[in-house]
Formats: sequence, structure tokens, C-alpha cells
Amino acid sequence: MERTLVIDHSTLIIRRAAAVVLGALLVAAAAQVSVPLPGTPVPMTLQPLAVLLVGGLLGAPLGALSMILYLAMGAAGLPVFTPTVPLIGVARLFGPTGGYLLAYPVAAWVVGRFSDPGRQPGVNKPAWARVTVAVVAGLVLIHLGGLAQLAILTGSLSAAARFGTWPFLLGDLLKLAVLVPVLTKLTPTIRARL
Repeated sequence: MERTLVIDHSTLIIRRAAAVVLGALLVAAAAQVSVPLPGTPVPMTLQPLAVLLVGGLLGAPLGALSMILYLAMGAAGLPVFTPTVPLIGVARLFGPTGGYLLAYPVAAWVVGRFSDPGRQPGVNKPAWARVTVAVVAGLVLIHLGGLAQLAILTGSLSAAARFGTWPFLLGDLLKLAVLVPVLTKLTPTIRARL
């Protein structure tokens, strides 16, 4: 016998609002884990991992909304961005890491959308394959955002890739290895409650 979870509307709104806030706070906490890399103004952080996790767990609209809240908190001057970059508030969005930051809502939306089997009629790929495609797409979008901003600041696409893409590819493989099993396992349970 199948059981259905019934949640009243006001409880659902409170749960969703709490999930959006918690997602933004998770990314803010992940930003504090920052390792400056020699030769690049972009530090290695756990932010992309957290962004993709939030997008996958909360789904497209809530994941993107959570990242918009995160950006608004940082733009307002709250200490939620990586502490190793010396720009504060909205100036951070125009600095060397701004392109990555601005890509977060889009990446979270894409991971949330493409990891959701219920929104893709006719999709019968195993969950891990769908989640892998979603996470790779999210990572690519984050890198494209960062690459675009760095290309504008440096005036060179090759310099932008040298500063903001190549040093992070090994870390991205590790993020992929962590995120795929976690999202494959937890996403159905979390989304059923939102």
C-alpha cells in the first residue's frame, strides 16, 4: 500500500522558506573554507559544491531562489563571500570572482531541473546518470560565468582560463564524485518534503 504525505499550504510555505534560507547559509559557510592558490586571484572554495548540492536537493526554483538570496546577502555587505578576496559587498560581483558568483543561481536551477525525474517525461536513465549530467552542467555553467568575468578583467580568454579554470579541474572531479551519490540518494527524500 502506498502512503501519501499530505502537508497543509502554510506549513509547506514555511518549509520552503526555511529551505531557501538554509541553502543560502550553507553556501555562505562553504565560502569560508577558502584556499588561496598561487598565481590566480581565484581561491579554491567549497562554494560550487554547496551551490550544486542546494540546487539538486531543493529543485530548480527553490535552489535558484536560495542562490539569489545568498548573492543579495553578500551584495548587502554581510560576510558571506569568501574572505580571501579583498572586495566587500556589491563590489565583489564586479571583481575576479564575480562571474562565478553570478552563475550560481543559474547553475543551481540547472542542477535542480535536470536531476528531477518527475519533470522529465519519458526519461528512463538511471538516477545516477541523470544526476551526473546535471552536476556536470552546473559545474560548466559556474566555470563559464567565471571565465567570462575573468576574460573581461584580463582582456584575454587564455589568461582567464589559466587563472580561473585549469587550476580547478581536479577539484571539480572530486566534487562530482561526492555530489552524484549524495544527490542520487537524498534528492527524492528531500524534495518529497518540499
